[in-house]
Amino acid sequence: MPQNHRIARIEAYAYRCPVETPVDTSFGRMSDRPAVFVRLEDEDGCFGWGEVFANWPAAGAEHRVNLIERDLAQLVLGQTVEDPADFFGHLSTATRIRALQSGEWGPFRQTIAGIDTALWDMKARAADLSLRKLLNPEAADRLPAYASGIHIGSAPSGLARAREDGFKAFKVKVGFNLEHDAQAVRSMAGTLDKGETLYTDANQAFNATQAMAFLSLLNDAPIGWLEEPIAADAPSAHWKDVAASTHIPLAGGENFAGKTAFADAIQAGHLKFIQPDIAKWGGISGCFAVARAAKTADLTYCPHFLGGGIGLSASTELLAAVGGDGLLEVDVNPNPLRQAFAPSGIDRSTGTWAATSKPGLGCDELPPELARYKTHQIGVHL
Repeated sequence: MPQNHRIARIEAYAYRCPVETPVDTSFGRMSDRPAVFVRLEDEDGCFGWGEVFANWPAAGAEHRVNLIERDLAQLVLGQTVEDPADFFGHLSTATRIRALQSGEWGPFRQTIAGIDTALWDMKARAADLSLRKLLNPEAADRLPAYASGIHIGSAPSGLARAREDGFKAFKVKVGFNLEHDAQAVRSMAGTLDKGETLYTDANQAFNATQAMAFLSLLNDAPIGWLEEPIAADAPSAHWKDVAASTHIPLAGGENFAGKTAFADAIQAGHLKFIQPDIAKWGGISGCFAVARAAKTADLTYCPHFLGGGIGLSASTELLAAVGGDGLLEVDVNPNPLRQAFAPSGIDRSTGTWAATSKPGLGCDELPPELARYKTHQIGVHL
């Protein structure tokens, strides 16, 4: 029987972890690793965790925590939730004018995504099930995964470390220098062992003409996909031209928001890999619906994620629930905000990642070793 949860408390925590080597993308540099974790508790003491996207802008983490305290808490506390998907729709509607008034569509969508994930975690805990088993009793316990976040400039050493850890698939960041990056990708593709795959991510670096030129330099290379070759909001005709110019599949979706945007992308068919980010839009509710729609259209759902440990667990559980041939993205750059939750989930012999054996997302409390990285926290209750 479905269980209702009357929300009595909401907490949010911002963290920033310094890193020795910044994470470079084609559009900017991450000089530290931020994360925002949100915790909901009902009046019976049942709780759930979620994660809110905080990578950009650079000062965004603390802002998201304040947004939860000053805007979202008043819409969440005292509410009785039976179906998180219904409540996701309610929060999206209730914050629409606030987001329009402030022009802050992203922050509202991201905080709602984290709240939604926390509600699903709570629901799974109440049922004493992992989230994937709540969504799909036949969900697998291990998933194929790929090593992500590898800069093309350090790809040889990055691939070597990821390979040593047990990964058999790798994604390199490109979009810094078209010809140099293409040459480096071709070189790396030539070093792959049997059963390994190389993927590329331009992070929206190119216009359509540049993207087609880049792809033409890779056309005979064994590349699994090119992710976000052009801007997510580029005209559909540009995506069509890029897709038609190559046999290399295109991937994208982390910068789409809303069911209509994903439905349009799925119908257009220019993307073969659909990649919503559970912490940027949709949480479990929105991304589960998108994943099922992609699978129905014979496209592949591969969750995008490059954050902390709670979001990685949520992405793992959702991908397992959906099934299919999707790959789990695992950032391999040093980040205690991820590693403290999942020090090593990769199996060296199979290249697969382990889902949690605990209820919900598997996180009971934040690892105490993260306390030194905390920059802000709030707690609001009835």
